[in-house]
Amino acid sequence: MAQPVYVGLDMGASRTKVAVIDRHGALLGHAVKKSGIDFAATAALCLDDSLQQAGASRSDIVDAVATGYGRNNVAFVTDKCKTEIGCHAKGCHFSFTGAITIIDIGGQDNKIIKIDAEGRRDSFKMNRKCAAGTGAFLEEMSARLDIPLEEMNNLARQATETIKLGSYCTVFSATEVLENIRHGKPVADIIKGIFYSMIQRVLEMDSLTEKVVLSGGVVAHNPYLVEMAAELIGRPVLLPEFPQFTGAHGAALYALEAANAVLVSEKDI
Repeated sequence: MAQPVYVGLDMGASRTKVAVIDRHGALLGHAVKKSGIDFAATAALCLDDSLQQAGASRSDIVDAVATGYGRNNVAFVTDKCKTEIGCHAKGCHFSFTGAITIIDIGGQDNKIIKIDAEGRRDSFKMNRKCAAGTGAFLEEMSARLDIPLEEMNNLARQATETIKLGSYCTVFSATEVLENIRHGKPVADIIKGIFYSMIQRVLEMDSLTEKVVLSGGVVAHNPYLVEMAAELIGRPVLLPEFPQFTGAHGAALYALEAANAVLVSEKDI
């Protein structure tokens, strides 16, 4: 028999993610696609793919919540939207108990979110003014080096040295990369330097608590960044099972909470 499901949509400027959960909050299905120029169509495709994976249909959806850059452009979520900060906090708190610092590396921005042991937000910071340290920065470097994005992680692991980049601007960093190529520096060492630059810039955004969680599509596809972060802060870094879907999962958890709240209020009638 079909079971009730709850849907979370995280529509970013770069990628759209959908998560489908059960009444216990467990992830049943998920999907991700490039957001493209038609946000509504992309969201619908992700929804159908994630529902198929979950073995559910649209009629099984009890509630849905959207977050992210394009959260107001979605037909199946008309009036229930939450902030990215809140959704990432809720998604990560579901996986890790206690007070944590969440570092989310996205396609267009980075977030550092601190939450207490109950999952309440203590503070947050975002980097919106510059692409340095984001997925867009990595994509730009991939294009400059003419190396597929999916090969960057393995090449960084092969490095014997780290070519450190001094610039805090994507344009100037690209110039540094080209200068290193011109001087015959190994490509693997340059890519490791690019990874190092990304993590360093994110870590400098704010202080960290004892437990640190990394999330986002960038670390999902480039796990070497997680190892680098752990090395730089001197302790292990936690990673959700599906780091790219923490925002969508958090939105789905909000949908579950909203549905439960309605049930409770109906009992009082």
